[in-house]
Amino acid sequence: MQVTKNTVVAIDYKLSDANGEVLDASEEGQPLEYVHGGGNIIPGLENALEGKDVGEDVSVQVEPAEAYGERSEELKQDVPKEMFQGVDSVEAGMRFQAQTQEGTSIVTVTDVGEEQVTVDANHPLAGETLNFEVKVSNVREATENEVETGQVEGEAEGDGQ
Repeated sequence: MQVTKNTVVAIDYKLSDANGEVLDASEEGQPLEYVHGGGNIIPGLENALEGKDVGEDVSVQVEPAEAYGERSEELKQDVPKEMFQGVDSVEAGMRFQAQTQEGTSIVTVTDVGEEQVTVDANHPLAGETLNFEVKVSNVREATENEVETGQVEGEAEGDGQ
């Protein structure tokens, strides 16, 4: 079976940056499963996997526009330190959930001053060119519920072909 919209795809992958540093990889024997066509993985990788068969290897370089976007200075802001009540020590690199007009967002602390804290809502991989080495390990039809929710329900029967 080929990777097409509304199939559950299992991939073994290795993700590296433009310098070849490995940023993430699937655990051996534990492929990443997702519903194809549901926006569950970055567009550049999803497009590269379209039409592939079980057992196929895919190498793809994904530019920022098809990954996590370009970095935006507008997503950085200074907030009063008192917004971090209950946190003993706010330090650069810490990540927090923040409520925005668009909903919940993850922000990273980039600088801590006496009264202000600079936070950045850019995805940590925004602006990065990403390199994927992928092997398609299984493809099956998604259930109605998986298509509706975009979430893989677990092991479903099928031969993967």
